[in-house]
Amino acid sequence: MPFDSVLLIGFGGPGKPEEIRPFLDNVLRGRPVPPARFEQVVKQYELIGGRSPYNDLTFRQAKALEKELERTGAPLPVYVGMRNWDPYYKDTIRRMITDGRKQAAGFILAPHRSAASWDRYQEEIEAARNEAGSRSPEVTYLDPWHDHPQFLQAAASRIQEVLVQDVLEQDTDTDSHHTALIFTAHSLPESMASRCSYVEEIHASGRGVATLLDMSHWSVAFQSRSGNPRDPWLGPDINDVIRQRAGEGFRRVVLMPIGFLCDHVAVLFDLDIQARATAQEAGIRFLRALTVGDHPAFIKMMAQRIKEKERVGQEQEARRA
Repeated sequence: MPFDSVLLIGFGGPGKPEEIRPFLDNVLRGRPVPPARFEQVVKQYELIGGRSPYNDLTFRQAKALEKELERTGAPLPVYVGMRNWDPYYKDTIRRMITDGRKQAAGFILAPHRSAASWDRYQEEIEAARNEAGSRSPEVTYLDPWHDHPQFLQAAASRIQEVLVQDVLEQDTDTDSHHTALIFTAHSLPESMASRCSYVEEIHASGRGVATLLDMSHWSVAFQSRSGNPRDPWLGPDINDVIRQRAGEGFRRVVLMPIGFLCDHVAVLFDLDIQARATAQEAGIRFLRALTVGDHPAFIKMMAQRIKEKERVGQEQEARRA
């Protein structure tokens, strides 16, 4: 059966100051967190303006995808469901039922697979479908795309944008040999990472983008770790890498948050505030590339992946007939 809809599956974020604490309660789901740590995260949201742009940016992606699907002659309505804030998965599934949707292409808004992202998203979507009942639409998840040429091109374009802007602002050209490119992604417990392809996929993304840009000085770093400080998490930490690059004589560092599709607290605080301060202390110029967001190449990739998955499904049905 062909798709009659698309479901973008995301994390969610608070849209105003009074939503920050309820949102964090949803994220934690009863897990014990020291009050001081909880308030520290609240403060981070306050420092980036008392809200997250995540939801707004995700709906921009949805709107852009609808336009792209219509442009290519395969129009589909695009729905958005969030794990931790409105519109919650269960509410979006109910809306899809009301609209008569039967077969949805599920696009998980995380470039790299892990139990904390792809696995958990799918589990919670299935729970929402079960709660809504037998009329819930089937959700067919798209294949991984961390090394898709158009995803890599969108990321490379974002890096080029910030490099060009830096040249204009500095009124000088900076030799690429003095520029360190760092791809960042959310850290995970090492025990979780050892059971999936998360790290390998991040490196594949970084390698592909660096190749497009012909930049040899690139590396991967991790950010935004949480949890028990005694537990081993993925490293190296982005702040340590920035200090290391400064000590190696690089003049500027370019951060590309390859593990995030749109700006939210992990980018706007952990990179734009915290990592920027580290770079300033280390005496190295700091540049941060935009996330891919609604870059045309990324949106085209989304549309292509949907049509490819639909075609494969139809071919499989034909062979079974």
